Amino acid sequence: MANKVWRQWKISEEVNELLNNTARVVVAESRDHLFALASGGGKDLFAVEYPLPDGRTVQEAVVIKCKNGLAINYVDKEMRRRDPDCLIVGDEHATDKPRFRDVFKDDFANLRKETFDWLRMQDLLVAGITIGGAQTGLQGLIIAPANAGFFVGGLCDLQNFLAIIELDGRFAPDAILYLAPPFRHTHFNGKQIVVHNRRKNVHEVFSYNLYPGPSAKKGMYGVLLQKGEDEDWLTLHASTVQVVTPYENVTTFLHEGASGSGKSEMLEYPHREDDGRLLLGKNKITEKIFMVTINQTCALRPVTDDMALVDNEKSIKSQKLVVSDAENAWFLRVNHITHYGTDPFLERICVHPKDPLLFLNIQGSPRSTVLIWEHTEDSPGKACPNPRVILPRKLMPAVVDGQVEVDFRSFGIRAPFCCEKAPTYGIIGLFHVLSPALAWLWRLVSPRGHANPSILDAEVLSSEGVGSYWPFATGRYVTHANLLLKQMVNTAHTKYLLLPNQHVGSWEVGFMPQWVTREYFARRGIAKFSKDQLKPARCPLLGYVPARVVVEGVQIPDHFFAVERQSEVGIEAYDAGQEILYRFFEKNLHAYLVPEIDALGRKIISCCLDKGTAEDFNALIPLEL
Repeated sequence: MANKVWRQWKISEEVNELLNNTARVVVAESRDHLFALASGGGKDLFAVEYPLPDGRTVQEAVVIKCKNGLAINYVDKEMRRRDPDCLIVGDEHATDKPRFRDVFKDDFANLRKETFDWLRMQDLLVAGITIGGAQTGLQGLIIAPANAGFFVGGLCDLQNFLAIIELDGRFAPDAILYLAPPFRHTHFNGKQIVVHNRRKNVHEVFSYNLYPGPSAKKGMYGVLLQKGEDEDWLTLHASTVQVVTPYENVTTFLHEGASGSGKSEMLEYPHREDDGRLLLGKNKITEKIFMVTINQTCALRPVTDDMALVDNEKSIKSQKLVVSDAENAWFLRVNHITHYGTDPFLERICVHPKDPLLFLNIQGSPRSTVLIWEHTEDSPGKACPNPRVILPRKLMPAVVDGQVEVDFRSFGIRAPFCCEKAPTYGIIGLFHVLSPALAWLWRLVSPRGHANPSILDAEVLSSEGVGSYWPFATGRYVTHANLLLKQMVNTAHTKYLLLPNQHVGSWEVGFMPQWVTREYFARRGIAKFSKDQLKPARCPLLGYVPARVVVEGVQIPDHFFAVERQSEVGIEAYDAGQEILYRFFEKNLHAYLVPEIDALGRKIISCCLDKGTAEDFNALIPLEL
């Protein structure tokens, strides 16, 4: 670029030198400009590929120009889901994450220099973003090879495109993302690696892969988490929705959990059967079904999809959690949309969007319409479990801008099938009411759960880490544990729920538990429970179960809440599942028993390790029944 606008930006001499000594630098001017670059200048089919030092050329992705956007498909199926252990810390600041020098037995400064040397040899694409919304005031810079326009465009959608070409000397990036895809092959044996390097005035993120999940989206999440850790505020891993009853009462839900726990689904309307009823569940042994009739479901006003920025000052004042969206677009997983009519609401938006969209791991043909139920196959007959669409929030009808107060804060877990002959931890009822102390414990252990569609991982019960956002954080887990506890103590008027998905005992339920629970509590509102309306669950880790639940005149059978009452499960299998949960909690909670843990937090953890009752937990932080 003849006019080297970056010379006016507040960036280091080193970054200036990088941009000055590259053959060609394109500064993104607009979203349309980025989409044109992403397709190689408007080509119907554009291969994103890189030469390697050994003479090979590796093709990473294919970009297909379609009527409703760009379909991005990765050649390597291992690139279609996030590697859960890809974050490495390259600096020497406080962290509980693996350090580059310990994992790779080398100083990251050497690889950083190699990365800069490689970037100097490329045509570069540079773009600006805001990070976390206007409330944070944070700015970011992306430096990438010019042929990776889809990656840059995706990040500019996910946060917010900033026309840095117009900012002159007012642009001062707090974070810089450097993209070097071939290093995945030359240095990391094909693995997705993202290195965070926290320098004095800028948080650097080095992405050595082209999948935006761990680097573009979660990389910026890591920047927000570190900033919050430094300044005592949090960005929660959560979706948020205002639910409006037919009588115009508004109840706000915030839903947290690991990937696959139902965050995006909390923003969806319940999926109906052909006759309009809701299939609450199907028993996988007896094949019995249970249906619920809700003629008019509540209206939804989405607020956040995955990252909720907490306003501490306002939360303390209202004694309810106060949040706003930390993103400008949503990275929606659509694996559950398998045919036309599954979710008419989202299908309509994606088939006829007002602006072109980015689709990942979804089939596309040049100049055709991308259909979000036609998922790319990992192998013949086996669909990729992680198809995605990046949806700008402005395209979502009834979306809420600004801050909202949270009435119910739920936590989701993918639960496996459980029966007498095959006991598992799938003993969680349709919903459980938790005391704040128990709710905090669930956020410390954050189970990844059964059959996670978004993550490359073994089929075992493993922890996503504190807050369920730990895979993206760069600091210390005890700091985040204390921040979460302080937040819960300060927001006593927000209530806590535990919601399973996929299975309730022997019943296959999908995401219906959270949809039906949302309808129930929206109609019920924030009215307090009387003591005879809640009773302790057989497993103390599950808090309380309701004595009776009626939704639109239909009583939900109690075996959907007290899973031990399912004849296919029984007490012996339930208790075996309970033991699995206790072992999991014990395994993961010991790490928090460090000198820095809050005194109240230590008591709560000890209560769990001593197998305290639901009432014991409630005594530590009282539940407002």
